[in-house]
Amino acid sequence: MNLRSFFQLPARRGLATLALLALLGGCQVAAPRLTPPRTARVPVAFATATATASADSAGIGQLSWRRFFADSALVALIDTAVQANPDLLIAMQRVEVARAGVLVARGALLPSVSAVATGGFDRFADYAALGQTSTNDGRELPNGVPNFFLGLSSAWEIDLWGKLRSRREAAFARLLGSEQGRRLVQTALVAQVASLYYELLTYDNQLVVLGKNGALQERAVEIVKLQKKGGRATELAVQQFAAQLLRTRSLEVEADQRIAATENALNRLLGRYPQPIRRGRPLTAQVVPAAVAAGLPSAMLLRRPDVQQAELELVATRADVAAARAAFLPSLTLASYLGVNAYSPALLLPTPSSLTLGLLAGLTAPVLNRSLVKASYGRARAQQQAAYLGYQKAVQTGFEEVTTNLRGLDNYRRVADLRQQEVAALTRAVNVSNTLYRASYANYLEVVTAQRSVLDAELSLTAARREQFLLLTDLYRALGGGWSM
Repeated sequence: MNLRSFFQLPARRGLATLALLALLGGCQVAAPRLTPPRTARVPVAFATATATASADSAGIGQLSWRRFFADSALVALIDTAVQANPDLLIAMQRVEVARAGVLVARGALLPSVSAVATGGFDRFADYAALGQTSTNDGRELPNGVPNFFLGLSSAWEIDLWGKLRSRREAAFARLLGSEQGRRLVQTALVAQVASLYYELLTYDNQLVVLGKNGALQERAVEIVKLQKKGGRATELAVQQFAAQLLRTRSLEVEADQRIAATENALNRLLGRYPQPIRRGRPLTAQVVPAAVAAGLPSAMLLRRPDVQQAELELVATRADVAAARAAFLPSLTLASYLGVNAYSPALLLPTPSSLTLGLLAGLTAPVLNRSLVKASYGRARAQQQAAYLGYQKAVQTGFEEVTTNLRGLDNYRRVADLRQQEVAALTRAVNVSNTLYRASYANYLEVVTAQRSVLDAELSLTAARREQFLLLTDLYRALGGGWSM
C-alpha cells in the first residue's frame, strides 16, 4: 500500500488529521525567555587608597612567573610543578573530555551511517494480521521462514530550530571553560608553590634567629654559673637562664619540624617524593617591590581564569536554554537504508532481485507527556540563573581579593618597619640589661625578660616579612597572574 492510498482510507484519515493537529500543538513554547537579575555595576577602579598600589594600567598579573619572581630557585620549583603536578594534569584531561564533547555535539548535526548485517526467524500465528506468506515475485513461503539483510542504514535529524546547533555552542563554550579551569588550577598552583617556598624561607630564618639567641643564652648561662661560684648570683638565677635556653632549643626543634612538613608539602605539589628543597636567597635578602601595579579592573576580569570560566559557563547555559526551548518544537528525522534482503543466504548476492532500499521522513513532537520537556527547560533556566550569579560572585571575589591584598601589602610594610625598630630597641635593652646586671644595678629577671622580648620581637619581624611575600603572591594570583608562561 502506498502513502497516497494510506491517507485515502476514511478511518485512517482521521488519525492522520489528529496527528497533524498534535504536532501543531507541540509547536507552542510554554516558557518565556529568561530575564537576568539586576546586579551592581563593576567599579572602574579598585577601591583602595594605599601607597603601595601604582596607577599603571599594566598590572603585575600580566607578567609571567619567570619575570615576577626574582628568585631563580623558586622559578625552578614552579617550572617543575607546572610539568608534573597531579591536579594540573587532571585538569588537562578535563580539557580533553570537553574537547570530545564538542566532537559529539558536532557529530549530531551530521547524518549517521551504519553497516548492518541481520538474520532472523519468524513464525506467525495462523490468525495473525501480519506475516509473510509469499515473496514479492509470487513464490509461496512456509509459515516459519528466515530473513537476512546486509547493507547500510542512515539516520539524520534535520536541525530546523537550532536545537543541535545550540548544543554544539554549549559544548564549545564548556571546552573553552575547561581550558580556563586548567588555567585556574595553574594560577592556584603557582601561588601555592610560592607561598610554601616563602614559608620555608621563614622557618629557615627562624632557625637562624633561634640559633643566634641560643648561642647568646648559652653564654649567659655560663656567666651566671661563674657568678654563682663567686657569690654574685643564686641558684635561682642559674635555673632561670637555663630555662630560657631550653625554651629556645625547643623552639628550634619545632621550627625544624615545620621545615620538614613544608618541604614535604612542596614536593607533593611538584609531583615527587620527599627530598630536600633547594633554596635561593634567604628571607632577609628577598625584596618586596616599593610599588605594585594592580592595573585596571577590566584587565583583571579578562585575566582571571575563574571569571572567564564563569562567563563561559553562562554562555553555555544560555545555549542550553535555547536547546531546551527548541525541544518543544517538532523534530524532523530522515531515515534510509540500502542493501540486499532475502529469505536464504544463497539469494543475497543475486541482484537486482535481492536489492532493497527505503527512505522515511518523520516529524515528532511531545503531545501528551510534555512534563519531561518542561522539566528539562526549567532545569536549564535554573542553571542559567545559577551561572549568572556565579559570574557575579567571581567578579566580586576578584575585587575583594585584590583590594584586600593591596591594603595588606601597605599595612604589613608599616608593620615590618615598626617591628624592625622594636627589635633594634630591644637589642639595645638587652645590652643595657647585661651591663647593669654585671654592675649589680639590674637583677637576673630583667636580663631574662629582655632576652625573651628581643627573641619574640625578631620572630615577629620574620612573620611580618613572610606575610608581605604571601600577600604579594596572593595579589599576583588575584590579578590573574600565573597561567602565562
